[in-house]
Amino acid sequence: MVKPAIQVKDLCFNWPKGEKVLDSCSLEVPKGEFWMLLGTNGSGKSTLLRLLAGLLRPQAGEIQILHPIGFVFQNPDHQLVMPTVGADVAFGLVEENLSPAEIRGRVEQALAAVNLLALERRPIYALSGGQKQRIAIAGAIARRSEVLLLDEPTALLDPDSQLDLVAQVQSLVKSRGLTALWVTHRLDELNYADGAFLLEQGGVVDRGEPKRLRQRLLQTQDSPL
Repeated sequence: MVKPAIQVKDLCFNWPKGEKVLDSCSLEVPKGEFWMLLGTNGSGKSTLLRLLAGLLRPQAGEIQILHPIGFVFQNPDHQLVMPTVGADVAFGLVEENLSPAEIRGRVEQALAAVNLLALERRPIYALSGGQKQRIAIAGAIARRSEVLLLDEPTALLDPDSQLDLVAQVQSLVKSRGLTALWVTHRLDELNYADGAFLLEQGGVVDRGEPKRLRQRLLQTQDSPL
């Protein structure tokens, strides 16, 4: 039996003032699959992703996750720090003590994977929102991340760019054997997922086939996710 790429068991997290965010939250994401995380605002989706990435520490529970991890923020401007595309993708490789030739090879492979190799020398400020998100993903690929954690990466994109990005991540997961967990409010993005989790009040209340979860939400929700 293949061990899951992400395992969370009885995870609990409270903010310093005592506000409970996650309460005995448990889930598993199979290796090599693309899963999505659904839930209303305040259900704990983004907090869970930050706990998985090690950006926050839980009060209780267990997390087991394959490394390296690539984290993609909702706003790519929060993580793109270098002036050009190629320099930004290379920035995350500094700690690996690679030769210049190795870095160049990793950068070119990562940019090719997200179909942006032609923009290697382009300034970051000249990119569209969708291109910036793909550069953030390329940075994770260059570091050879096993797991991608994506926190509403299409939230600031136009409708066409939204589906382009989710299709791109699905392709990367399948072609490279990656594992991805994607937070979303958009039910049409579920069409690209292998499975999904529904969070309510800090716990997983449903999981499984995306079409079934989509139908449940369409039937029961009073307000959009």
